[in-house]
Amino acid sequence: MFLICGEALYDVFPSAETETGFTFDARIGGSPFNVAIGLSRLGRDAALFTGLSSDPLGRRLERTLKDEGVDTGYLVSKQNPTTLALVGLGAKGVPHYSFYGHEAADRSVGEADLPELPSSLAAVHFGSYSLVVEPTGSSLLELARRSRDAALISFDPNIRLNVEPDVGRWHQRVEAFSEMADLIKVSEEDLETLFPGDGIDSAISRWNSRGVRLIVVTRGGEGALVSLRGEVFEAPGRTVEVVDTVGAGDSFQAALLCGLDELGKATKAGLSEVSADECSRVVDFAMGAAAVTCARRGADLPRRPDLPDL
Repeated sequence: MFLICGEALYDVFPSAETETGFTFDARIGGSPFNVAIGLSRLGRDAALFTGLSSDPLGRRLERTLKDEGVDTGYLVSKQNPTTLALVGLGAKGVPHYSFYGHEAADRSVGEADLPELPSSLAAVHFGSYSLVVEPTGSSLLELARRSRDAALISFDPNIRLNVEPDVGRWHQRVEAFSEMADLIKVSEEDLETLFPGDGIDSAISRWNSRGVRLIVVTRGGEGALVSLRGEVFEAPGRTVEVVDTVGAGDSFQAALLCGLDELGKATKAGLSEVSADECSRVVDFAMGAAAVTCARRGADLPRRPDLPDL
């Protein structure tokens, strides 16, 4: 089973301007929420660990998880409100977010809320702004420490400066998680934000020296740069008519974990054994999943029949 840790929210798209204001199109979202659903749609056992509001929006999020086959036994019920992310689309469908989530449920997870980890757990994935908001961020870091010896640790910074504008805070937390991670997926933009003036190769080398076995740097339509146990290669991108890129990174992440799992390599030992050819096939599989999502409105992640066999 994959345990996905982080936020759950609504992406809110302004759909029309009226005489008295706006109308909106609200879509369920949040990077970890999407990854959990993406894994379930791809036929993997997945659970989400997050603080979820008891308000109507939170109950709708929980119902969606159940409908999608995601294990809801790790949700922590909170009286706090649900986070909203107002989404504006820029050039080429690239989203720009404004977050409304002060003291929201997904930011209110304390150490007392941390779950007991089942023996069936294969991997734990951490990502996005939940890593830097408190008390959730420190609680997730503690969960990573508790699970690092038993499960594969997967990590995607997915930086959101409009939630936490202090780059130093992000840098500190990303480096703390990189000390425990077996797999890191990170966008080229996030690396440039974290380490301005420092080349991609430098970050890869530093993370490899800490024991990170697989690093995937996504570069949008340009593909990805991959480091497998220090062996670096490039993976080509896909040509797609983009509706928007909301959820594309989450789709990539879910498919990356799914692909490794289908090969029996989504474990600490598996990442030590996976070959360069197998890794290349898995990354290409993840590229295909991201391309499907880019061709759809919002974070509409693919199901297994939408993608080819590995």
